[in-house]
Amino acid sequence: MTKADDCSLDPEQLRAVELKAKNLLDRAEAWGVLPTPVDIILEAAKVKLAPTKAFDPARIMAYLQGKAASVVATLRSGLSKVFGIYDADDHIIHVDDTVVEAKQTFLKLHETGHAEMPHHRKTFRIFQDCEKSLSPEIANLFEREANNFARFALFQGTTYAQMAADSPMALNTPINLRKKFGASVYASAREFASTNSRECLVIVCEKAEMREGFGIVFPIRRIFPSAPFDRRFPVPADAFLHPDHALGPMLPIGRRRVKQTTVGLRDRNGDLHELVGEALDTTYNTIILIYPVKALTASTIILPPGFVANANSPTGRVV
Repeated sequence: MTKADDCSLDPEQLRAVELKAKNLLDRAEAWGVLPTPVDIILEAAKVKLAPTKAFDPARIMAYLQGKAASVVATLRSGLSKVFGIYDADDHIIHVDDTVVEAKQTFLKLHETGHAEMPHHRKTFRIFQDCEKSLSPEIANLFEREANNFARFALFQGTTYAQMAADSPMALNTPINLRKKFGASVYASAREFASTNSRECLVIVCEKAEMREGFGIVFPIRRIFPSAPFDRRFPVPADAFLHPDHALGPMLPIGRRRVKQTTVGLRDRNGDLHELVGEALDTTYNTIILIYPVKALTASTIILPPGFVANANSPTGRVV
């Protein structure tokens, strides 16, 4: 089953979270520094990172001795799956250093988000972010706020979106941009679609598996349409993709990469459009990017917030 979005906030909540992240980037003087300088950001937040290799159940339980009994009991119950912990009393972050570096980067910023939002610190002394608590099925407001804080900080506000707007509509763009920012392919592809002013859709699938009646299938984890794509095309509601699906030709079966493949998709009015799809097997998941053929040559200018365009200017569309 496709997982729900784990970053949804209402406009007022989102503005408040992004303002906190912006203020921290200001204090850290991190704007324009690439890859995003996470260590400097943590220092500006006055948050310490627990020593490397300290992230194991025995060490964490030893660290938590003296904390509230209820906190210790809660953490003990699911400690084997914990990815990150923030202790608001000691301003210390514990991050699982066995996960890939890009995921550690996001976790550090996520936990720092808890530290930077006073209402988080006042409500909970210990934040535990694990496979279950980070899952959108049970994600609460604080987790969604921390996710948005991490996203804004990692991609430095609209910096990523501006670079993406100046780059080709192609899967190589989020792949290359993720290296610039220190993000995972998943996070970069998500940001690419979510902030893009052109029509595009990113589908993230779990690892392929065998399913009776279908053979090999790719369970859909999440779907991220750009706003223009969502206005024109219906978002797929499938639970999984398979070779006989309309998008089957772009599934990376027996190969790591699927280059530009043409597919047909009907818009919300029932009209058929020619789209191009690309895919990459990251070993952790499969990333699929789909976009109309015309998006290959589309050009858009992203202007900074508050910019007032000259009415007589012949420049590109303001978004």
